[in-house]
Amino acid sequence: MRVALWVLIAIYAVSRVLQIFPGAVPMLAVVALHVLPPAIFGLLHGALVYRWRGILTFSVICLVVGNIFENLSIQTGFPFGHYVFTDVMGPKVFAVPVLLGVAYLGMAYLAWALARLMVGGAYLALTGARVFTVPLIAGFLMTAWDLSMDPVWSTVLHAWTWFEGGAYFGVPVSNFLGWYLTASVFYFLYALWLRRRELRRPVMTGYWQMAVVFYGVSAAGNLLLLMPRSGMLMVTDPSGVVWRVSDITGACALVSLFTMGAFAVIAWARLSDSK
Repeated sequence: MRVALWVLIAIYAVSRVLQIFPGAVPMLAVVALHVLPPAIFGLLHGALVYRWRGILTFSVICLVVGNIFENLSIQTGFPFGHYVFTDVMGPKVFAVPVLLGVAYLGMAYLAWALARLMVGGAYLALTGARVFTVPLIAGFLMTAWDLSMDPVWSTVLHAWTWFEGGAYFGVPVSNFLGWYLTASVFYFLYALWLRRRELRRPVMTGYWQMAVVFYGVSAAGNLLLLMPRSGMLMVTDPSGVVWRVSDITGACALVSLFTMGAFAVIAWARLSDSK
């Protein structure tokens, strides 16, 4: 199992490198390599502590709540804003790509794992204040991921389109408030389900370190966007605002470094509390 988990991290790292060579690999394959390894990692890694019943419950809550909020926003504009997905991410369930749901699952698990480390006592039962603090912190870790990549995937790559653009390189502020709300909802639901349940202690060297490394690799992957590439220099969002691609990628890289990177460092510093 330990080898399999490290292999998934390595595959994901390679996928992040592929993103800086547009056209070398079909875009849908790059998307799949971005989202499938974290999701599989989450299932395998999570099963060791929460058992299969626990991690499957987490998966169902995450996928159902995420899909409901995404479809609700596409129809009404709440909570993310008005947008539509293009065909870049492949087949859809209703109006939401299947791979987006898988992306939710993988990163949601990593954010949850790091939040448990950051609160301290990762094997302690969720009781008292932890029922609230772990979901709230996990929501910030999850939203930091979206803050680090949404303008690239929407404004530059056109995986989805914001009808009215937005202040953050064509992305509306409501999107990130919606992300935090959505993540907090499914984390709170899972925390309530998990409350007082006994957890297992996996006999595996570096168990928690692997989750931190995976989240850190995701943060580091955004720094690759700083590498100069040929192609379009400017991009126009649906509201008519023109943005420089280098400004978008540079800002996202910095946001990733000082949000996701900071969270990864804090979680790593708390590893001793997981023992």
